[in-house]
Amino acid sequence: MLSGKLIRLIETHQPEITDRLLREIRLHPDFIHLRQLPEAELRERGQTILENLGYWLAAGNQEELASKYETIGKTRFGESIPLHECIHALCLIKQKMLDFISEQGFQPDALQLYAEEELGYRVGRFFDLLVIHLARGYETAWHKAALAATAAMA
Repeated sequence: MLSGKLIRLIETHQPEITDRLLREIRLHPDFIHLRQLPEAELRERGQTILENLGYWLAAGNQEELASKYETIGKTRFGESIPLHECIHALCLIKQKMLDFISEQGFQPDALQLYAEEELGYRVGRFFDLLVIHLARGYETAWHKAALAATAAMA
């Protein structure tokens, strides 16, 4: 896998990428609710993805990933953070990660371009899974709350 070197670069530079992410969350007007979370929690979420990217991209970790992000979705619903902010934050992590790689000034030979394209594809699929499981967990909590509200009215 040609993208392995780029994945290791992301993992070792995760503090810098995470700092960029947190700065964007604090300044972007769409993150009204998410920015109210403690910085340590936001940092931990970004770091967990970035410093373990190789592990998460490896085959066989899908069930663990699904469980983790469904739980996060349920938690975010309980914190009254809108789903669109949660999904936007995941998209922002991906964007900051790929921006970091493109800023590294690698020689644009065919092999390097292929490695970056492969990374983009793998990371895209990975973040698609994160979004799906985050939304699934969020919806599960939403339906449970709706059923409880309906039961309380009866």
